Amino acid sequence: MKISSRCLAAGALLLGSFLLGTMGGVASARAADPLKIGFITTLSGPAGYLGQDIRDGFNLLVKLQGGKLGDTPVNVEVEDDGLKPGNGKQIADRMLKNDKIKLFTGLVFSNVAGVVVPEVLDGGGIFISPNAGPSEFAGKMCDRNYFVMSWLTDTMQGSAGENASTLGYKRAFVLAPNYAAGKDAIAGFKRFFKGQIVGEVYTRMDQTDYAAEMAQIRAAKPDVVFQFHPGGLGIAFLRQYQQAGLLTTIPMVVSEPSMDQVIIKAVGAAALGIHVSGAWNADFDNSTNKAFVVAFKKEYGRTPTMYAAQGYDTALAIDATLKRTGGKVDDKDAFRAALLKGDFPNTRGHFKFGKNQHPVQDWYGMQVEKDASGQIVLKTVKKIISDYVDPFAAQCKL
Repeated sequence: MKISSRCLAAGALLLGSFLLGTMGGVASARAADPLKIGFITTLSGPAGYLGQDIRDGFNLLVKLQGGKLGDTPVNVEVEDDGLKPGNGKQIADRMLKNDKIKLFTGLVFSNVAGVVVPEVLDGGGIFISPNAGPSEFAGKMCDRNYFVMSWLTDTMQGSAGENASTLGYKRAFVLAPNYAAGKDAIAGFKRFFKGQIVGEVYTRMDQTDYAAEMAQIRAAKPDVVFQFHPGGLGIAFLRQYQQAGLLTTIPMVVSEPSMDQVIIKAVGAAALGIHVSGAWNADFDNSTNKAFVVAFKKEYGRTPTMYAAQGYDTALAIDATLKRTGGKVDDKDAFRAALLKGDFPNTRGHFKFGKNQHPVQDWYGMQVEKDASGQIVLKTVKKIISDYVDPFAAQCKL
């Protein structure tokens, strides 16, 4: 059968229209693909609940908004670094190269951040830290595409030094694990504490027995003990401090990572009376925080820690930023400008970025006590520092 040229032309036109339509549909589907967010955190081991709370706080906002941040569908790609820097680096490398992820968050520990953050930045990514805040990236090594939503480790522990001074203590014994954040912790405490340091000890990251440290504390006879041991380390340290009979004779002043809601629940009455400092607490009286605490308890059946609040605040910051950029992260200058506006709601009630893209915020003194129902809680007592700018910001050339 002979086919006319007119029929061939018509068929070609129909085929072309079909192919264009199909290609257009594929392009539309690709354009609608969710934005991937690389979430590298610590989910296993004694400190695993820290990463779990950051993840759950972050994901809470995504769930409340129907799987979106900034009106943009998102996939939060969560990976456990196991508190091992090498693991974190491998995960970041894979996410950058294989998954083409550009926006990262989730880190808990500074030693992991020390290798993951450079990997992400060198690979053309953006990192917004919900917790880890090592001093090395706050000064001369600050970067246009690195932001911290939580605090500088030096400053968090410095607030404990300020609290100890305002409480009138003169002689302090200080302890922290022997890694980047532990060294920053003691440096920060000493920066603010106006008294004398009568003992300084660095413990192991995997330590479970603190009998030798208890003996050193008893021999030094300090007015107060400051210790920074987050997660399971803090639970073990405090239980042994009580068992050694020191809790009733030598007061303890800590920052919130050493006395969060999980630690309080684990040690019970042993925590009563301990002085704590931090930038957030569950009892903060602002609308964003109240809504967050209610929603977190409803979703997960537990009281949020500061880690959960920081995860939620990080999601709020990304949400506001993506609204301004139309869901885009490829234009890093536009993303940075939108994020640095800092006018997003947050659980702390007061927050802005300093020149090194770390928080400028207020710090509060708290105490562990029983509420009217007899439940052991962390109660905010007073503000101890206002609008604090960390000491490394002046070295940042951004």
